[in-house]
This record gives sequence, C-alpha cells and structure tokens, in this order.
Amino acid sequence: MTPPSSASPGPVDPFWGDPDDPARELAALDDDTDEPVTPLTPDEREDVLEDMADLEVFEALLDPRGVRGLVVHCEDCDEAHYFGWDLLRGNLRHLLDYGTSRVHEPAYGPDPTLYVTWEYARGFADASLEG
Repeated sequence: MTPPSSASPGPVDPFWGDPDDPARELAALDDDTDEPVTPLTPDEREDVLEDMADLEVFEALLDPRGVRGLVVHCEDCDEAHYFGWDLLRGNLRHLLDYGTSRVHEPAYGPDPTLYVTWEYARGFADASLEG
C-alpha cells in the first residue's frame, strides 16, 4: 500500500499504514452494527430520487435570489431545521445510500428570511416553469 501522493489535498496521514493507528479505536465507536440497515423500497428510492431532482431545480431558481436552502419542521424535536442546498443534497444522498436519515441538530442562529419551505419552493418552481 502506498501513501497518498503529496499532490493530494490536505496533509498526509502520519499514521498511514501503521497497524497501531489510534484512529482505529475511533472508527469502532462509529460502528452502528446494533441497528441493521433497512434498504429503501423501490417506491421510497424513487421518491428520494425525485426529491433530489426537485432540489436541483429549487436551488437553480432560488439560490440566485438569495435563498440559502429550505426550512423543514422536524417532527422528532418539534423545531424548524434550516438546511443549506449542499447539506440537503448530502442528506438525501445518505438516505438513498443507507436507508436512514442522519442525526441532526438545529442550525445555530440561522436567518429564517433566507430559507423557504419545500412547499414554497415547489410552488415557485411550478409557477416559474409554466411561464
């Protein structure tokens, strides 16, 4: 195994190839083997793919107008969560790949005026594309 080239972004891992790499213990802490991963059904998978396509349209139409992303009401914690475009895309990709949503925390001090609901984005896209 050869270490990453010096042309790769970021510093070279000082423990590269070391069998006693202390990070191995950290990786074990992240292991969620207690909960089996349930793959999405074909219908659920199709819904996520449609959401990803919608998200691309929403971002293309709303980002130039200063909208940073979407606000979603979380049923688990009963709070509004503000998601930027990249984070939304990453969350949908994670759902598609692993069948589960990521653990989330509410954003710290977001400006609610810079986010819209999924329903607003859908209506804006529909009206913009009809025209």
